[in-house]
Amino acid sequence: MAAKTPAQWKTLFENVPFHRENYYTGPLGPDYTPGGTCLRLWAPTAEAVTVTLYHKGDGGAVLGTEPLVRGAHGVWSVWLPGEQHGRYYTFAVTVDGVTCETGDPYARAAGVNGVRSMIVDLARTAPSGWERDVRPNISPAQRAVWEVSVRDFSQDAASGVRPAWRGKYMAFTQQGTTLHGDGIHPTCLNYLKRLGVKYVQLMPIFDFGSVDEAKPLLRQYNWGYDPTNFNVPEGSYSTDPTRGEVRIRECREMIAALHAAGIGVVMDVVYNHMYTTDNWFERVVPGYFCRRTDDGAFANGSGCGCDMATEHEMFRRFMVESVTYWASEYHLDGFRFDLMGLIDVETMRRIRASLDALPNGRSILMYGEPWAAGQSAPLPGTVLADKQALPRLDSRIGHFCDTTRDTIKGHVFYRDQPGYVNGAAQQNRQAVLDVVDAHRHAVAREGEAGQIIQYVSAHDDLTLWDKLSISMRGNGANHLPDNTMYDDVLQGSACAQEVLNANLLAAGIIATSAGLPFMLSGEEFARTKYGDDNSFDSGSGINELDWRRASDMQGLVRYYADLIAMRADDPAWFDAARTVVPTESSMIAFLVGRHAVLVNPDVREHVMPLTVMNRTVAQCGGDTESVSPLWQCMLDSTSDRYAISGRCDAQAGSGACVLNDAGFHVAARSLSIWTRGRSDDQAI
Repeated sequence: MAAKTPAQWKTLFENVPFHRENYYTGPLGPDYTPGGTCLRLWAPTAEAVTVTLYHKGDGGAVLGTEPLVRGAHGVWSVWLPGEQHGRYYTFAVTVDGVTCETGDPYARAAGVNGVRSMIVDLARTAPSGWERDVRPNISPAQRAVWEVSVRDFSQDAASGVRPAWRGKYMAFTQQGTTLHGDGIHPTCLNYLKRLGVKYVQLMPIFDFGSVDEAKPLLRQYNWGYDPTNFNVPEGSYSTDPTRGEVRIRECREMIAALHAAGIGVVMDVVYNHMYTTDNWFERVVPGYFCRRTDDGAFANGSGCGCDMATEHEMFRRFMVESVTYWASEYHLDGFRFDLMGLIDVETMRRIRASLDALPNGRSILMYGEPWAAGQSAPLPGTVLADKQALPRLDSRIGHFCDTTRDTIKGHVFYRDQPGYVNGAAQQNRQAVLDVVDAHRHAVAREGEAGQIIQYVSAHDDLTLWDKLSISMRGNGANHLPDNTMYDDVLQGSACAQEVLNANLLAAGIIATSAGLPFMLSGEEFARTKYGDDNSFDSGSGINELDWRRASDMQGLVRYYADLIAMRADDPAWFDAARTVVPTESSMIAFLVGRHAVLVNPDVREHVMPLTVMNRTVAQCGGDTESVSPLWQCMLDSTSDRYAISGRCDAQAGSGACVLNDAGFHVAARSLSIWTRGRSDDQAI
């Protein structure tokens, strides 16, 4: 009989009888016990399956080959008696007369480059004290997310991290690091504690295929959005990728160190595609796990050539169990879903329900990108979790708000297009008022405040500093011929000072908006990639955090830290309604609880009459007595505290923004935050 074509496989897999006969709910992958291990593989179209055992994760002699036996629902299994921890293996799966060697897609450990799967006793991979590690108790008001790659975090030789740990999981565990070990300027975990962020979002830490773990890291680089083994940590971030248990232990040590610092860990997960069409899933059940078009070709809504069929029940099951596995075994505090717009709504709902069922699972964050890179080919009737489907998602599944991003700094795909803070204030004024209220009363409502990820920079596209520099100092296609404009802020350039002012405004708007604030690591010290808007493989020189720059830009760092601390101090910042205060020109003003925020993007000072502010307070029920509120400036972006070098002894609220009988004098290019009290208050 002739082998089936991809289109014929697609027809078979989309038939209801296939799912009814082959859907399986029992255990899959290695089931370890000290007395033996059972390997189970779901391969309903296979004619034969064998397993080959190895002592090493790469090379070395074959220990033996055993056949698997087919059982109900297309599950093949074999019992391996005796102690099997640390044993490596691959399957040989025969479909339509063609045999492919494959790793185990359900494996939880692997050898170098993830080619051979490994049987693991997870209890032996637990670092000291792991049983006492718990997720930090982080209230919604304290939430602020800082995104970083494991590699970028500590690759800089100036980080103070010991050389063997640079670019590795273990760098997060080293305490007290400072710039060149000077004992003064904090770096890495020491720096994060002072910055005050409560979540670190780690770019992919699952096993990915775009870095060769057998070679030195210094001559290769990739962000890692190229999954090979979904349930296995990446080996290049470990100190020994040849031993499968090391990456598990060190990944857990990293998480425990962040937890000990009171910081939650969000994992960036990429279930929408794999590194290649020739992946373990496709080798085991050709045509089932990846979406196909009507002619049998791989769907490419991800831009990576192989969209995963999340709506197929056995991959849906895999995703739910995979996320739950990472949450339970690695104590993760949240998950960011890459290209969530390619994942179906029902799968996202089931993941949320599975996480909620874990101890304290309702505190685990879930959010993603509500878009795709292109058209996919899901089953008819499938509802994908894109922006149009946001109302169908659980209210505790959040999403990145590209409307916020583009309103504040200009459209992400047009390098020279400005937004509210960098040259197009009047055009974006109303949109910014929607932003600060989490779009809850906008024409296009985006959900509850807790669902909105408010941001102006992430790993994709230009850094905030680069976008502002290009849009304000050059044009997107032909900006300055060298890198001067990205660095001359440190030499006191007047043009760069204007860019810095725009950065201060952007950060202040995000921090005072309802929702969950998010930032790319280094945004707070004007991180630059010198105009590279897609640095996924541009090397560590472009991507690594520049810890000297963090020291040089202390004032900007202090501004972010003060905003984070201020926000955490009052739950109103997270989800309280924003009340607009009438203003003229491009300026905006709004009330949040006991606070007022005044933003002036213009190049001249504006004065807001005190009567206008107090009248708005009274109208929204903020004061029930006749005594007018007293206002105190709590933070002013023009304070010397936030100058480039920054005076740490300067008061946060002492700058060019002042209040007198005429009203609030709002300095040019400034953001100020005021808190009200009463005339009989002892302190404000």
